[in-house]
Amino acid sequence: MAAAQRIVIENCSIATVDADDTEYASGHLVIAGNRIESLGAGRAPEGLENVDRRIDATGHLVTPGLVNTHHHYYQWITRGLATDHNLFNWLVALYPTWARIDEQMVYAAAQGSLAMMARGGVTTAMDHHYVFPAGSGDLSGAIIRAARETGVRFTLARGSMDRSEKDGGLPPDFAVETLEGALAATEATVKEHHDSSFDAMTQVAVAPCSPFSVSTELLREGAELARRLGVRLHTHGSETVEEEQFCKELFGMGPTDYFESTGWLGEDVWMAHCVHMNDSDIAAFARTKTGVAHCPSSNARLAAGIARVPDMLAAGVPVGLGVDGTASNESGELHTELRNALLINRLGAHREAALNARQALRLGTYGGAQVLGRAAETGSLEAGKLADLVLWKLDTLAHASIADPVTALVFGAAAPVTASFVNGRQIVENSRLLHVDEDAIARSTREQAQRLTRIAAQG
Repeated sequence: MAAAQRIVIENCSIATVDADDTEYASGHLVIAGNRIESLGAGRAPEGLENVDRRIDATGHLVTPGLVNTHHHYYQWITRGLATDHNLFNWLVALYPTWARIDEQMVYAAAQGSLAMMARGGVTTAMDHHYVFPAGSGDLSGAIIRAARETGVRFTLARGSMDRSEKDGGLPPDFAVETLEGALAATEATVKEHHDSSFDAMTQVAVAPCSPFSVSTELLREGAELARRLGVRLHTHGSETVEEEQFCKELFGMGPTDYFESTGWLGEDVWMAHCVHMNDSDIAAFARTKTGVAHCPSSNARLAAGIARVPDMLAAGVPVGLGVDGTASNESGELHTELRNALLINRLGAHREAALNARQALRLGTYGGAQVLGRAAETGSLEAGKLADLVLWKLDTLAHASIADPVTALVFGAAAPVTASFVNGRQIVENSRLLHVDEDAIARSTREQAQRLTRIAAQG
């Protein structure tokens, strides 16, 4: 076999986010094929063979690619609605519209969501899709196709709902699946699309939506299905005080105890939000290594509260960052969540000691990879890991007077992405996507948003 082609990146600051938080003020990184071959201080070694490209990265910080741990792509075409609602009222307002999505809409929305994240430094993305109206087409396939075209590493959390309004849930009756239908469709999606290999570009998780939109049977049998198939589990948990009240009224216990009773705590599980967690809840997550997708902007947008991230980290809970759906975080960007996670957590009990710049960067990189079960492959810059990395330009007006590059990236304005690599392949150059047409995607998402508005208005 021919030797792998190399890409050499030099003259840059590097934040590896490895176990020792190793950093180089001026260093180099060598990509060979789809792996990081070497990195270190100073210039790359002389005499490297098969060097296909050399990048002079003066003025840049190189970090691991950002990892998004929670999202709902279909919401890209319902942004800017119900802007003054809390979670339950927001869901009631939007479920009737969401229940009318189809494959064409979902594909366009996935393209928009993925494009916005990728151009801002996301190299590993996920989507929790749980709305499957009857006759709407191959929604999972459409989302996976959009991710493949964009070039990101991707996890589809195949969601489901079977508790509708008639059963005491929030979704309208026509927006849910049956228990049997949801389980069968989820298993089929895993078998068709999940790749368990080290450098997998597509993986699938089992992901019933939330305690207030799925039955106890779907949660319990979903967990059994995931473990039989050897894939991860994802859901929403402890997002609002209303959810806690709902669980206590319906199940006689809080969300964490309810999840544990259905098999939903474990190192193969991660949950979105986890805002309203007491000491016992955090201890249970730490004991079982259950992960958390922290979504600071969405939590603020829906007035859900401030998650106890510093306490989770101190206890040993794996925590990553999430955009969440763009109907509750209209920007759709993850790199801004580094800053928002730090600032919002400093409004909590720990104040200025809550998070620092490097902890925020770790949440958005290694923490996210850990939550998705991919920390052995990505999330830090280390020899042998997959070549998923970002070059942030920090020598412009926005950042040039901040001496520390990690502080500049996290505390400063959103930094331009000069280059982003996934699996050793460049997907962004000068903040523009290389493999999809951003302008065409903008037109398509606008058209599909207008189409969905018309269909929902017709009832």
